[in-house]
Amino acid sequence: MAGEGADASLHLEMQGTGQHMARILSCGSPTKDSLAGNRDGAPVKSDAHILIVDDDKGIRDLLQEFFQKRGLHTSVAADGTEMETILRRSHVDLIVLDVMLPGKSGLELCRDLRAQYSTPIIMLTAVTETTDRVVGLEMGADDYVPKPFDPRELLARIRAVLRRNGAAEPKRATTKQLYRFAGWTMDCSRRRLTAPDDVRVELTMAEFNLLQTFVKSAGRVLTRDQLIELSGGDSDYSFDRSIDILVSRLRRKMEDDPKTPKLILTVRSGGYQFLPETTSE
Repeated sequence: MAGEGADASLHLEMQGTGQHMARILSCGSPTKDSLAGNRDGAPVKSDAHILIVDDDKGIRDLLQEFFQKRGLHTSVAADGTEMETILRRSHVDLIVLDVMLPGKSGLELCRDLRAQYSTPIIMLTAVTETTDRVVGLEMGADDYVPKPFDPRELLARIRAVLRRNGAAEPKRATTKQLYRFAGWTMDCSRRRLTAPDDVRVELTMAEFNLLQTFVKSAGRVLTRDQLIELSGGDSDYSFDRSIDILVSRLRRKMEDDPKTPKLILTVRSGGYQFLPETTSE
């Protein structure tokens, strides 16, 4: 249906048990601004490649058309097998991954992806399934969007994640980019973390952003709310355990003994404190 407004107005409604029903409520004609991303958030590079993994063909087709009209190259997959085929043959900048999939679930696929890739992942979860969101974050997801959702919200989340992950148009660096602490090297321009034994440690986008916040605020006690805001609050990690989960993931990757941390200290009734002395270049 054509509308008179300048912006497209789409909405997804998911109903039923075990499957999702997608319905276009209204759709206006996109303008040049909306195609360029000016109305949906800051533009990302034109060749950004998004992979949507959902078993509902209606949702896949609708989102693919919606995103491609707004300048994002978009591929779709119905399950983990199709997802792996696409990942083997082409570079993907971000994966939108539904929790409920045939065969391996989205949570299982998220875990498998994190063992091989650092590609950002946005999970699609049912509104009431807080457990799915917590487990998804623990397995390495970077963000989540609850169902039912508006495609414009998902697009805004995608753009935000791509900007933070370095897939946006580059900006001139105005701050320090290289940090050293306790034998570790953190290269913010390349988004790389190197261990004292010179081995690169893979971090998700959310893990890297949180560690960068700690490093830049070394010695300070930061509350969870401060960490969410400083690490990029638009990721919507707003439920109670999100920062705790990310800290736990960093400790598993960086501490000799995660149960007795020497890098990131828990401050009772305060938050967290990054202990090592840090230098920057």
